[in-house]
Amino acid sequence: MKKWSTALLPLGILLVLAVLTTWLRYATELPDSARDGKNRHDPDVIISDARGHKLDASGKLQYTIVAEEIRHFPDDETTELRQPRLVYLHAQKPPVTIRAEHAVGNKQAERVDLHEQVEVRRAASGKNAELVAEMSELTVLTDEQKAFTKSKVLITQGNSWVQGVGLQIDNKLQTYLLESEVTGQIESPFARKKKPKT
Repeated sequence: MKKWSTALLPLGILLVLAVLTTWLRYATELPDSARDGKNRHDPDVIISDARGHKLDASGKLQYTIVAEEIRHFPDDETTELRQPRLVYLHAQKPPVTIRAEHAVGNKQAERVDLHEQVEVRRAASGKNAELVAEMSELTVLTDEQKAFTKSKVLITQGNSWVQGVGLQIDNKLQTYLLESEVTGQIESPFARKKKPKT
């Protein structure tokens, strides 16, 4: 009886070690799909001083986009842009330029989220002075030519200014709708200028 118990102890230890070794092997081994690099958020394309044009189905220019640097990430099909500038050109309306420090676009660039020193500029035309809207972030739906934000906004045009929280832009209609907490000072186009003292 003593001989059997003495022989079983090392066999038991070996059996426990074998089970632990097998368990550790499966616990620490990653599946091949996790090691192929597809789940890493690394860019597969980096372009400096990039310029692109988006055309509609008829070949008409919809907008131009320029960026100091563009990085494409294959894991989530997003594109990061550094110092992007989006320009809408209209035949009978003033051009509109949207710029920021950074932006992220989805796969087809149908939605672009801009952040940090976002600025929308509508060029002057006729008697209308240049319009400038400043905010911290803005989401642009590029094909629809619409944009929106929930951040604070300051809009200036000539000597007039208005500010509020939340903004909806319709570039086709050239409208800028502030959502709440709106205050401002609008200069009347009919206001008479004071004659300088002689």
